[in-house]
Amino acid sequence: MPQKIDLSDILARLGPEFAARSAGHDAGDRFVADNYRALREAKVFTALIPLEIGGGGAGHGEVCAFLRGLARYCPSTALALSMHQHLVAAAVANDLAGRPGRKLLEKAVAEDAILVSTGAADWLDSNGTLERVEGGYRLTAVKPFASGSPLGDLLITSGVYDDPAEGPQVLHFPLSLKAEGVAFLDDWQTMTMRGTGSQTVKLDGVFVPEGAVALRRPQGPFHPAFAVIVAVAMPLIMSVYLSVAEAAAEIAREKAREKARGRGADPVVPLLVGEMETLLTSAEIAVDDMIRLANGFDFTPSAELASRVLTRKTLAAKAILATAEKALEVAGGGGLFRRLGLERFLRDAHGAQFHPLPEKRQQLFTGRLALGLDPVGERPELPRKAA
Repeated sequence: MPQKIDLSDILARLGPEFAARSAGHDAGDRFVADNYRALREAKVFTALIPLEIGGGGAGHGEVCAFLRGLARYCPSTALALSMHQHLVAAAVANDLAGRPGRKLLEKAVAEDAILVSTGAADWLDSNGTLERVEGGYRLTAVKPFASGSPLGDLLITSGVYDDPAEGPQVLHFPLSLKAEGVAFLDDWQTMTMRGTGSQTVKLDGVFVPEGAVALRRPQGPFHPAFAVIVAVAMPLIMSVYLSVAEAAAEIAREKAREKARGRGADPVVPLLVGEMETLLTSAEIAVDDMIRLANGFDFTPSAELASRVLTRKTLAAKAILATAEKALEVAGGGGLFRRLGLERFLRDAHGAQFHPLPEKRQQLFTGRLALGLDPVGERPELPRKAA
């Protein structure tokens, strides 16, 4: 049986190396390929998988802490890695609860596979169409935000099959990123998290074997599977952004110390720093409580749990972005210079608000649930294909 992975040692060994490359990846819109290869060699991609399956045996909270530490060195590496880890975490949670998940975990260990998610763009309705063919389906879709895809192995995705009897059904399955019909659009040129390789993947008639389908559900309504995903994913992802806010605050503190002492001390600086520290504490509390709700995979998936986690995600995202913005105010005009590093953390912090669910969609979900309504509401019936 493998030994438990030592994530602290890996972080101490690889972190400085990643930090030295981080600004270059950002400036050149380059995927963090060297960092991913180093993480793979260190067996970080299987860290969350239980020892008895052949993984590293790390706990959910341990990986959250690792991602938080890693993001201080390279936010893009940490965020791309969190997208892989949240897929692994959902499979672990399902396997521990007796639901399907073991097959994906065994495949990830056997192939040392890097998993790529399309969930951010799919949510409940999914994206793309499935056509029934002998032995399975053909998927045609355009899937954006495929973080880590330049070195990814398996795309964990979904598509819509218009079942003649049951109506539109969303099918979930893994796909090889080397399969015929898979193309990468190399379009990840953005303001934020530039090194994540979150390009769009185009799927042109890619074959999906019937046996690969892991979940089938009606299109639209909330499904408990999403409570599992939200509960384990948001703490991992937001741990990265919390670290971004912490890094921005640390730079601002250093600048503030120069301004708050001596005969020319600015009396406003301590107030601004106090505001920044309060915002950062709010973000820490929200992220820590998401980790608490995940409870080391010991939870019952429900819409209520999803709402509680998503509410904290909104609180965290707002506080993280506000912390980074306040850090710039503390630093003053000097914070605009790239050489200081603050402007990059501020740009990266903006990504937090766009992970599922964005604020207004979360508030609608939570508000409907609080009123005893279905959290996503009724959807208009989609036009059916002609027979």
